[in-house]
Amino acid sequence: MAYNPTELPITDKLVDRQRDALYNYDPNSQKDINVKRPWDQDPTYFKTVRVSSVALTKMVMHAREGGSIEVMGMMQGYVDGTTIVVTDAFRLPVEGTETRVNAQGEADEYLVNYLDLCRKESRLENIVGWYHSHPGYGCWLSGIDVETQKLQQLQGPMVAVVIDPNRTVSANKVEIGAFRTYPDWYTPPDQSGSTTGGSGPAGASTTVPLSKTMDYGAHANKYYRLEVEHFKSTLDTRLLDLLWNKYWVQTLAQNPLLSNRDYSSSNMDDVGQRLQEIAVNVSRMGKGMLHYHYLGSSSSLGGVNTNGPKAVDQSIEKAVQDVGQIAAKERAGLLAAEVKVQIFGQGEV
Repeated sequence: MAYNPTELPITDKLVDRQRDALYNYDPNSQKDINVKRPWDQDPTYFKTVRVSSVALTKMVMHAREGGSIEVMGMMQGYVDGTTIVVTDAFRLPVEGTETRVNAQGEADEYLVNYLDLCRKESRLENIVGWYHSHPGYGCWLSGIDVETQKLQQLQGPMVAVVIDPNRTVSANKVEIGAFRTYPDWYTPPDQSGSTTGGSGPAGASTTVPLSKTMDYGAHANKYYRLEVEHFKSTLDTRLLDLLWNKYWVQTLAQNPLLSNRDYSSSNMDDVGQRLQEIAVNVSRMGKGMLHYHYLGSSSSLGGVNTNGPKAVDQSIEKAVQDVGQIAAKERAGLLAAEVKVQIFGQGEV
């Protein structure tokens, strides 16, 4: 094959066969495992999702560009034992709202054309799942997401990935979750008491806005969470280093308190509403019942169940935790800004 001077020459510094083995797609092994389909017999067959840095960067950028609107895309890769390896991702032209995404016929046509072009370029990886964003309300599956994932799994070993772009910026790390649904014939084990922050999926720990509390956890017994890992190829590492060398000044100059202030404000507003609800509940129960409860009685008082005050205590504790998290992020942002001023502003505050 003639050398094309416009292409980047492949050298030992850019490609390491051992390190980049996850990019070596074997069509024969994929055909074999698709014939055996072990995931049909074991509802929790898949345990891990390994996402390449390229795919992760694309998904996070797409989710961030969507703002408060949910976005959606597809992931390419292959199956490696009990692991789904995601090597690449691409966005879909779908209609999104603040609560859901709707894939129409245009998205199906785009998907077919995209895969056809990939085949022509010797990109043989199959579709291994879909991703979408949950701006500001954590990584879990809603009722619509569960039904979408069930349809996806009928086509093969698919995984649903959820990214929260707002929490990613706020925490300075990617907020991501990977999920698969159980088949209808399977009865999952009891997961009560295994979550925090609500009756969500096992392993989840998140604070959900009031507008999402009804849906959060309502379908948690229909799916399970997979571990998410990341990997980089030699070329990925080189490209990311070049990007950092180009944009490090802009990265350091950014202030998460400003870039993510809408999300922070919504969190504080949500906590305020929760505290108002708690105040109303306390007022309804009356001081006598609360006094009796704090004396340690677990029986009923005047025919009223004393679990009411206990629930209020839990709500107050949860609200205090949320306020503490918000305050910690604000302090971290202010401290980071002051450190930058001290280092780059010659000590002037």
